[in-house]
Amino acid sequence: MNITFDNKVAIVTGAASGIGLACAELLASSGAKVALVDCQAERLTEATKNVQAIGIARGYRLDVTDIPKIAPTVSHIRQDLGEVDVLVCSAGINVRKLVEETTEADWDTVLSINTKGLFFCNQAVAIQSMIPRKSGAIVNIASIYGLVGGPKRTTAYCASKGGVVQLTRQEAIDWAPHNIRINAIAPAYVLTNLTRSLLTDPEFKTWVLDNIPLHRLATVDDVAVATCFLASDAAKMITGVILPVDGGWTAR
Repeated sequence: MNITFDNKVAIVTGAASGIGLACAELLASSGAKVALVDCQAERLTEATKNVQAIGIARGYRLDVTDIPKIAPTVSHIRQDLGEVDVLVCSAGINVRKLVEETTEADWDTVLSINTKGLFFCNQAVAIQSMIPRKSGAIVNIASIYGLVGGPKRTTAYCASKGGVVQLTRQEAIDWAPHNIRINAIAPAYVLTNLTRSLLTDPEFKTWVLDNIPLHRLATVDDVAVATCFLASDAAKMITGVILPVDGGWTAR
């Protein structure tokens, strides 16, 4: 099976690093014209140059919590690259606090990026480019903690990713008549900047690995491959699916 995205336009949020960057690189190497979206200006510039060395790519600075700017950014991308065929929503954050220590500001920070911003990115791309053309694929990056409970200090994160899971399922139903497919990836722990500091704790890393039957951490490439499969025509009959990339964690 040869998965290609020739002549297709893909938007990736959270594309300046980690999972988002890996997805942008794989999409570009598979023929897509890629719009890298992120709020970190310096990292975005560097990431865009890296992806441009692979294929066609442009960077667009956007904070997904700035909802009024999402639709204009999508419009700008359409003017530059063409109508959008693929959207990968990878922007995400965690504020690690116990339930009783979590403030309203902490809660709003996590939910506004992981769930609210993701929803309005989905909405803007669907309204502008996918519904009118009755075609498109969206992949949201959720987490195993949208499916099962996590350790302490992940309450807001779990709530946000649970929201992504149900949002993905409902959008799949709502937009199926427009031939738009929406799926989500639910990774276990992936070695990224978001998790690296946690995994330097030997006790915590041992706990994580003991919960993964394959007994290894996921890589960003593991997630990118699964994401690009769901975004491709090879998955044309798959929608509303939450695909764990977790080494068997949620099988327990």
